[in-house]
Amino acid sequence: MSIAELRSQIVRRKPIGEIEDDTPVDERLARHLGLWQLTAIGVGGIIGAGIFSLAGSVANKTAGPAVLISFLIAGVASACAALCYAEFAGMVPKAGSAYTYGYVSLGELGGWFIGWDLLLEYTAVSAVVAIGVSGYFNFLLDQIGLTLPDWMLGASGTGDGHVVDVFAVLFCLGTAYVLTRGIKSVGRFEAFFVAVKVAVVLLIIGLGVFHIDSANYTPYFPYGHAAVWTGAATVFFAVFGYDAMSTAAEESTEAKKHLPRAILYSLAIAMVLYVLATLVLTGMQKYTEINPTSGFSSAFKAVGLPGIANIIAVGAIVGIATVVLAFMLAVTRVWYAMSRDGLLPGWFAKTHPTRKVPTRVTWIVGVGSAVLAGVLPINTVAELTNIGILMAFIVVSIAVMILRYKRPDEPREFRLPLMPVVPVVGIGFSIYLIWSLPWQTWVRFAVWLVVGLVVYFAYSRKHSKLEQTGSVTAA
Repeated sequence: MSIAELRSQIVRRKPIGEIEDDTPVDERLARHLGLWQLTAIGVGGIIGAGIFSLAGSVANKTAGPAVLISFLIAGVASACAALCYAEFAGMVPKAGSAYTYGYVSLGELGGWFIGWDLLLEYTAVSAVVAIGVSGYFNFLLDQIGLTLPDWMLGASGTGDGHVVDVFAVLFCLGTAYVLTRGIKSVGRFEAFFVAVKVAVVLLIIGLGVFHIDSANYTPYFPYGHAAVWTGAATVFFAVFGYDAMSTAAEESTEAKKHLPRAILYSLAIAMVLYVLATLVLTGMQKYTEINPTSGFSSAFKAVGLPGIANIIAVGAIVGIATVVLAFMLAVTRVWYAMSRDGLLPGWFAKTHPTRKVPTRVTWIVGVGSAVLAGVLPINTVAELTNIGILMAFIVVSIAVMILRYKRPDEPREFRLPLMPVVPVVGIGFSIYLIWSLPWQTWVRFAVWLVVGLVVYFAYSRKHSKLEQTGSVTAA
């Protein structure tokens, strides 16, 4: 094959109008999600381990009271990306989110790069959120005087005698089961439990504000100003759940109209709650005393409210369940979209005959995330997750600028303001946050991408639907 032929393969782009049209009717996803169900999935994906687990962990070990600024930095970067996602969602309302956006704007290799990236990152984020639930399970067991063997309470290196996080493993497998029940059931489940979760967060804020001691905010930057950026890079995964929601575009009743709104609504709701909750947490306890695994429950117990602490622990478990559900939904839809396009074996794109959900990939992801959650510490998995999502944000920000230039007349339900300032700011923040991550994370990510390139050139480019049909958009 000549270099020109190879180039034509890797830059060929999927026509926007044909992404779903060429899918056999019996293999399409069922449409049941309305605006508020989509928003619930977005909020469910954003609010969870970020408040209930990582806020305490980052405050205790990385940023101190300045964890609030870490969340704000991550939120600004995420808001810029959210506007880019909103424009794409109203223009390309298809399964796959950033993978599909990359495919129609940057070409096949660009789409493959981001899709392969998201397969790992969404699986990893499902795992890291599941790890977060374990601390609250342990807290509740302590309250009723039940002691479990040390070996099942966490991954190796997270505590004396720890071998595997059994709670996190069971949580991932249980979430996979829920996802196989059908998208209508998932939407109802998510909407109900997100309402419960938000109510618990409001309870935390409403009661915790009366137990704030301003002395706990001093020193505000105990680990230095640079640590705030490291903290932002670590908590970043906690503010991008709207991306997971956008992968369910083909299961929305009015995707072009509802997706952009749901993206913006979910991020706005989440950021207000994050800022208030972290302010309360670091005001209730000195950062050195905050429990990194069950921060809010421990804080309320410390101020003499053990009953509230137990309610928060239950709310945290419910909240974290909605996050795992949102991201496991996301990875299965990206996998489904890539398989439907021929970049991965079509066997994975088969849906359940009556429930119309991709059950095969759902169980594979459930087992994979269970393994990661069982054996790796939370911060290691969080860092691995963040580098991939930040890369996705960069790709989407670049892609939205390219399509504005190349296809300015394409119908758009939502147009992001201040083009190209917003995507450029998002790219700059994302690059800086990536730079703040440990070098080991870069190595793990690079290895995954190299494996992906091997898979693409050995299998995907030859089996691509575009290779078989020749239906492409000129680069």
